[in-house]
Amino acid sequence: MKFVNADKRVWLVRWLYGVALGHLAAGIVMTWWAESPWLAYYHQQAVASFKLAEPSQLIGLQHWWFQLFGATLQAFSLFMLLLVYLGNRYADSLIWLVLGFAILWWAPQDIVISLRQSMWSHLWVDLGAIVAIVPAAICLALIDRRVGR
Repeated sequence: MKFVNADKRVWLVRWLYGVALGHLAAGIVMTWWAESPWLAYYHQQAVASFKLAEPSQLIGLQHWWFQLFGATLQAFSLFMLLLVYLGNRYADSLIWLVLGFAILWWAPQDIVISLRQSMWSHLWVDLGAIVAIVPAAICLALIDRRVGR
């Protein structure tokens, strides 16, 4: 049983590294390519959700906020990479629980704020983050708690 948990642990740690690096890549894209044509539909939907008379005038502001959040996401992903590194290095279940708790603290708030503006795409992204991170963090916390490394 120890070998199964060891293999599972290695896979879950690699998965979380991948998720954290994906967050970093998304943050870089958001910061530096916010005005790309392939993001135009998202920006139009975000601006339109505020139901203002002249949404075309607000696209620049939407780009700015999007870029600002991209930089924040980059910093978040670096902290996530650090937690995954520390959790893997020290095999401390508390570190994995903090990672899972942080996502569960953030996501419901982000979902509520987004749904107030009918930004349903954020709901799906947030649910994706929960599914990608929380079960892996909980499994790692349980594995490290049982193994007692």
